[in-house]
Amino acid sequence: MDVITIDTPQLGDRSYLVHDGTSALVIDAQRDIDRVEQAARAAGVTVTHVAETHIHNDYVTGGLVYAQKHGAAYLVNAADTVSFERTPISDGETVQVGDLTVKAVATPGHTHHHLSFVVSHGEDQAVFSGGGVLYGSVGRTDLLGHEHTEGLTHDQYAAARRLAQEAAAEAALYPTHGFGSFCSSGPATGASESTLGEQFAANHVYTDPDEEHFVRELIANLTAYPSYYVHMGPANSGGPVEADLSVPASLTAEELTARLDRGEWVVDLRRRVAYAADHLAGTISFEYGDGGSFTTFLGWIFPYEQQLTLVGSEDDVENAIRDLSRIGIDSPDAAVGEDPRQLAPGAAVSSYDRVDWAGLLKNRPTDEPILDVRRTEEFAASHLDGAVNVPLHELVARMDEVPAGRVWVHCGSGYRAGVAASLLERAGRTPVHVDAAFADAADAGLPMAT
Repeated sequence: MDVITIDTPQLGDRSYLVHDGTSALVIDAQRDIDRVEQAARAAGVTVTHVAETHIHNDYVTGGLVYAQKHGAAYLVNAADTVSFERTPISDGETVQVGDLTVKAVATPGHTHHHLSFVVSHGEDQAVFSGGGVLYGSVGRTDLLGHEHTEGLTHDQYAAARRLAQEAAAEAALYPTHGFGSFCSSGPATGASESTLGEQFAANHVYTDPDEEHFVRELIANLTAYPSYYVHMGPANSGGPVEADLSVPASLTAEELTARLDRGEWVVDLRRRVAYAADHLAGTISFEYGDGGSFTTFLGWIFPYEQQLTLVGSEDDVENAIRDLSRIGIDSPDAAVGEDPRQLAPGAAVSSYDRVDWAGLLKNRPTDEPILDVRRTEEFAASHLDGAVNVPLHELVARMDEVPAGRVWVHCGSGYRAGVAASLLERAGRTPVHVDAAFADAADAGLPMAT
């Protein structure tokens, strides 16, 4: 048995191609299926089955499209309500994928109908645990609504033990979430591989002997998750279509200017340093290429009912289109180019100050507010003395709570603060972008709250 990992670090997820040298199974495919197709071609195998561990909440699946395109059986839990044809599979059922035996194991917790797949090939065994048992943690249990959270958390505890009965301790473990995904209920270990037995010794779902304590602790540590999740379940149950990943024809200067004048969502993909120095007034800064920040935070605050326009280099626009398709933001328009004055001659351009911690200490008058746009739990753990906290994902709705006058805005790394600064300017405020790591603030001499 060979397992090929298709990593999507932008969302903190992994898909898998499992094969015996001839026949293959795909598990939890991302929407941009060309990466799976390429992996299958490189391995010289035929994909006969595509499987979903659950109806995903953090990305749009490519499983249905792949199965339809390649004539593969599409394994989805028989208990899930979906609007497309699938090959229903239930707890305890097995299918053959060439010489591989694939067994479905009910592991509710992350969702009600979550399945794990135990794949055997002779003496070798692998467990594909989806959003169940992760590396050092488990999938979060609050995505289906508060009224289900406690019950699903009990289910997650029991499901981990069921999985331990169904697979050997030596079985390699391959979760879908837990690599930065908000679908994880807690911090994963950062491991790149593990076995089920290693999790017995290290994962709190196994090491905590008190189920009630485990449930209380997990629920108490659940934090906010991106608002785009609300769109993912319905999209996946309804049957996603194939994503169009092509770069559209570039907008004319007149049309780009008109969109800015109308206050539409026009996102500048350039580096935040370049944006702060010179940008089209009314655009929003979402630097492309900063790990998973772009997809996560744009998806978190973008109003899905609106048209999105991307501005940047052709490579950045092309990559952004791919990333956004994974969370159901389809067919954005684009203005390809990096010089604001050439993209829209005559349109208003703007800039704002950008500093590090030393610049804040040197130049900020004591009566000018500091705005911290990190998440609530980050702020509670540690923050600057006197800082005001409005998380980035709440900033648009809570703009009236931002103190008047010039605002010095920071986050954990500088990325979210760059987005926030552009939103503040767009709303008529005067931001100063503090582009610095919060971990360095105390050493730089900033007073911390006690």
